[in-house]
Amino acid sequence: MRLYLASGDAIGRLDDVDGEWRLGLSLAGSGAQCLAVDPDDPDTVWAGLREGGVRRTRDGGRSWVDCRLPEPGVFSLAVSPADGAVYAGTEPSRLFRSDDGGERWRALDALLALPSRPTWRYPPRPWTSHVRWIAPSPHDADLLLVGIELGGLMRSVDGGRSWQDHRPGAQRDVHSLTWHPRVPGRGYEAAGGGAAFSDDAGSSWQPADEGRDRHYAWSVAVDAEDPDLWYVSASTGPFAAHGGGDPQARIYRKRDGRPWEALAGGLPEPLPAMPYAVLACGGRLFAGLADGQIWESADRGERWRACSVRGDAPGALVALAGAAV
Repeated sequence: MRLYLASGDAIGRLDDVDGEWRLGLSLAGSGAQCLAVDPDDPDTVWAGLREGGVRRTRDGGRSWVDCRLPEPGVFSLAVSPADGAVYAGTEPSRLFRSDDGGERWRALDALLALPSRPTWRYPPRPWTSHVRWIAPSPHDADLLLVGIELGGLMRSVDGGRSWQDHRPGAQRDVHSLTWHPRVPGRGYEAAGGGAAFSDDAGSSWQPADEGRDRHYAWSVAVDAEDPDLWYVSASTGPFAAHGGGDPQARIYRKRDGRPWEALAGGLPEPLPAMPYAVLACGGRLFAGLADGQIWESADRGERWRACSVRGDAPGALVALAGAAV
């Protein structure tokens, strides 16, 4: 197992060696705030920088090259498991696609022709918005979901050449999206107003909030075997989540159509920092906290343990991705 994290400043690589995680940092001082790992090659990673575009490594982070994205402010990255296309989302809101690993980029500017675009506003910077999340379907190379913060959940069924505006039933303040890796058409959303899921390939969405006493949801993950077992992190609101004090946050689990349940089982109570990343990977569940801590569960969230990390502590975490090696 290997994990990669973005700290808001650097990229960290964590290798699982005999139950201990060994951490190495790269791209220090770069403003790295998002990342994507090639699903077929754990040594190939793309990093999105706040003001420096996209960087790529093909050797697990030992060296990086500038992919020369036309826009500098990158807020989201994704690699399609279906065809290997790389997507990058920026602020101001634009979406780009590369079919050669980041050598050349094509702007998918049909996204900007949507009727809702004049209403897109990111509250801390209301003169702009950004592409917060990109979710290419693992089953259909032409199916693509994009979350605009703040603007809505958009859908394309032709690889980004045309777009459907905000999907009915979905939350507009999109923070993260994912697909089930084995069940075509099942999608999941975590957003500022709650959580939702789709059974029809993202065409329509159903809210899923019963049992959760916090509705500012941030990260979403789903069990690879069970489409009815999924997780979100949530806080009481944006100031608690991002203000640097008590995040008032919890990690929740939903299974078999039942209401959400808050997870504890060894997690600190209260959590000391916002869980910015919940990741299901390799039969394990990880939670990455804003202060750099990473927690792991081997039994679908019943019991947790802090990951023992050797190396330079990142001090912060904004994104987490995993790969089997």
